[in-house]
Amino acid sequence: MVELIEIYGSDLVHSHRQEERYEQALALFSEAFGSGPVDVFRVPGRVNLIGEHTDYSQGYVLPVALDRDVLFIARPRTDGTIRLANAEAAFPPESFVLSDAISPAVHGHWSNYVRGASQMMAQRLGATRGMDVLVDGRAPWGIPRGAGLSSSSALTVAAAVALEHVNGLAVDRQVLAEACGYAEWYVGTRGGIMDQFAALLSHQGHALFLDCRPEAGTGRYHTQAVPLPPEYAIVVVNSGVRHRNTSPLFNTRVAEVRSAVALVQQRFPQVRSLRDLEGIPWESYVDLLPEEQSPDDLAQRGISLATLMNGGIMPDSVNLQVRARCRHVTGENARVLAAVEALAQGDVERLAKLMREAHASARDNFDISTPELESLVRLAEEIPGVKGARLTGAGWGGCIVALVPVTSVETFVSRVPQGYQRATGLRAEAFVCSAGHGASRVTEYTRS
Repeated sequence: MVELIEIYGSDLVHSHRQEERYEQALALFSEAFGSGPVDVFRVPGRVNLIGEHTDYSQGYVLPVALDRDVLFIARPRTDGTIRLANAEAAFPPESFVLSDAISPAVHGHWSNYVRGASQMMAQRLGATRGMDVLVDGRAPWGIPRGAGLSSSSALTVAAAVALEHVNGLAVDRQVLAEACGYAEWYVGTRGGIMDQFAALLSHQGHALFLDCRPEAGTGRYHTQAVPLPPEYAIVVVNSGVRHRNTSPLFNTRVAEVRSAVALVQQRFPQVRSLRDLEGIPWESYVDLLPEEQSPDDLAQRGISLATLMNGGIMPDSVNLQVRARCRHVTGENARVLAAVEALAQGDVERLAKLMREAHASARDNFDISTPELESLVRLAEEIPGVKGARLTGAGWGGCIVALVPVTSVETFVSRVPQGYQRATGLRAEAFVCSAGHGASRVTEYTRS
């Protein structure tokens, strides 16, 4: 358990606002479920400094947990029912019974992330006891939704952590993080494990280096807390642009990188993911990777896209951009390793160069940028001293991240949104982030 000061810092004004936030959430819980003992959990969002779309290729990532989080107030029940309420009226109450085969709500319903976590906890860890829950992810302290800052994964992790406690379990954090990654398959995505590891294993003031391939034999993942330069702030700018449905786009990228692996395996059978292309010259396999490849073309070469997607939502019948996607992932893995080295050496200029290269590759090779994100990056780079502005998250809207000198933060958060509105007619929200703790059970607000 941790105290608020450990999570949010010692600034008195900020601490008071967080106290008010927690008290309001507790009052809403009491309105929904009555008074009595509760446990309060909070799970952070994350911003990825570098390493975009590499985790599901068993690559490297460098996320930072944020001080923006979701609150999850829970009370154990004596049966297996899970009752959900939300601080926001847009998300109606819901209930279901904890089991290893939970029926989903309608597609896109907010409760499906909790359902997926609950089913996973029952299947893998034997959870049987339900709970009453109040979820609070309201602005300004909640994680912006649809911005690529992992609000959905935070909800999944929060449900898992709460059920772990309610059921008296003690689960290794890596085991739980990996399980939460699989739990999101419930909603149809085939993502990686970065979001869940960042939510559970992050340390204040540090980025989290994660090697997304488990070690042979132990199944453990290599992680490393990487100190961030204190003279720079991490500033996230939300473009306000949210793609209506990113799941087909995301799953298409998964299909493309898995198709690339299947094609390369025809010459290099030892390759299990694009991660295994480290050390193999690009020229030795690029001829195996067409610029475009249709599902029918793959089938003619003995490759089943349905098998590669392992039951995930299939992409539309479009040509897969195999070569460019492979170029991005292999280059991005190398950039992450170089970024960790740069941070260890205090070389912010080198880190900034790597982040700029990562943005260009995400735009040109992985095709996940938008005109709005490009506008934000240009505006950010016009502020003196700003380092490494780039899109972050899944893409197709959402946010950029930049390293901003502490002395330039006020200028940045004023000028960039103003310039963005002039250029696009849209409003952008800039917020200064602290590298925060992973998921926590909060001492002050856990009441027996």
